[in-house]
Amino acid sequence: MNADLFRGKWDVFKGELKQEWGKFTDDDLLSVRGDYDNFMALAQERYPGRQVEIRRWTDEWYSVVQFPAPPTDPPLIS
Repeated sequence: MNADLFRGKWDVFKGELKQEWGKFTDDDLLSVRGDYDNFMALAQERYPGRQVEIRRWTDEWYSVVQFPAPPTDPPLIS
């Protein structure tokens, strides 16, 4: 995970994070402020034993943001 990318997309990420992983509070997310290491430490507190799952979900989310799927061409109308 690129720490600069994580920090740069934090505002968008935290909204989706709360939808997927509801135990994170607004105060939690304010304290993290886009710091990946702090986020993972907090993930361990909120979801003991699920760090690998959260890390995988986070990495997948960021890979989509960093490398979005190319737009598909609209079908040709004859």
